[in-house]
Amino acid sequence: MPSTDAVVIGAGHAGLAMSRCLVDRDVRHVVLDRGCVGERWRTARWDSFRLLTPNWLSRLPGWQYTGPDPDGFMSAGEFAGYLCDYARSFDAPVRPHTLVTRVERAGSCFAVHIDGAVWTARSVVLATGYHSRAKVPQLATGLAPDVAQLTPAGYRSPSSLPDGGVMVVGCSASGVQIAYELARVGRQVVLAAGGHTRLPRRYRGRDILWWLDRIGSLDRTIDQLPDPARARTEPSLQLASTADRRGLDLDVLRRAGVRLVGRLRALDGTTAEFADDLRDTVGAARQRLDRLLAEIDAYAAAVPGTALAPPDPPPAITVPASPSTMDLRRAGVSAVVWATGYRPWYPWLKVPVLDADGRIRHRRGVTEVPGLYAIGLRFQYRRNSTFVDGARHDAAYLADEITASRAVWVGV
Repeated sequence: MPSTDAVVIGAGHAGLAMSRCLVDRDVRHVVLDRGCVGERWRTARWDSFRLLTPNWLSRLPGWQYTGPDPDGFMSAGEFAGYLCDYARSFDAPVRPHTLVTRVERAGSCFAVHIDGAVWTARSVVLATGYHSRAKVPQLATGLAPDVAQLTPAGYRSPSSLPDGGVMVVGCSASGVQIAYELARVGRQVVLAAGGHTRLPRRYRGRDILWWLDRIGSLDRTIDQLPDPARARTEPSLQLASTADRRGLDLDVLRRAGVRLVGRLRALDGTTAEFADDLRDTVGAARQRLDRLLAEIDAYAAAVPGTALAPPDPPPAITVPASPSTMDLRRAGVSAVVWATGYRPWYPWLKVPVLDADGRIRHRRGVTEVPGLYAIGLRFQYRRNSTFVDGARHDAAYLADEITASRAVWVGV
């Protein structure tokens, strides 16, 4: 039975950041992954996918982008290669193609079961991320069986869908990007829009994430917000990453031929029912955007030289009349893409740290069970905890926690 100080489950960016911080603190550990380094980036992204964050914002402990295009956006494959280079840079103790089947308490340690063996460790770090499983609403069960259903993890390209129109449900990053790609190749697309966070790709001459980084928005902690539970369920950023740095919002989709409708409320065979909330949803997103741009403008005024261009307010979105119902078959819809978010999934975790929704109860990644930690969670502590860049802060904090616990184990 192999033994070590810590087992990290998951060799994505968060798991590797954790590993680097443990290496820096001389903590013995292994990193277990069901596939290769960056497996999900290789197998659960569509062909044209690119990171939402610019290359310079791919900072990890002891590692940063040094290529020729810091303001560009890596493809999923390029980012997987970036992570492989990172793992090699510090000889990360990754054991690929190692499927974890069970994690449980074993006295004062944890038993991590894999095929044919059991690792024991004083500490376990869950680094499988927040996006373990696509979240598909219950109403999807009402869809007619002859209409194809898939999630962004299963979407590859327009040609991977059956001929005909497509209804995309959800208008955060994945939803708007897939809807736009489908419309550009001539598909008829219906987009059922729910709550979203609208952002321009660029503002005052710089990428919007440059501004969010500078004004401290990405580093705001959960303790600084009036409603932590609501903050952890905020929709992802409505952004696209393209060579020409263009923005992508609902008005761009409308002009591309996408039919905008309200939030999907019910499905009965091929009859879809929509809420009469499109105007309110768009208005709420615009109000949040206006508040953010005002904050950026105030920062630009206070720090001369940061703005490369004058403010250019985003155009108002023309909100079309939205139907209350639609016969999908008559509308030519042959497939539905559920871009309705993700949720964590821990079927192998046999330690009582999950709440009623299957999420880990924690404080800054430290669970109520001594020795069990998590990283890569939504708003784990900072707003950017789910970004590549944010993992470096959480990994350092957890590594210090593990190091302090190790000192107690050995009687220091």
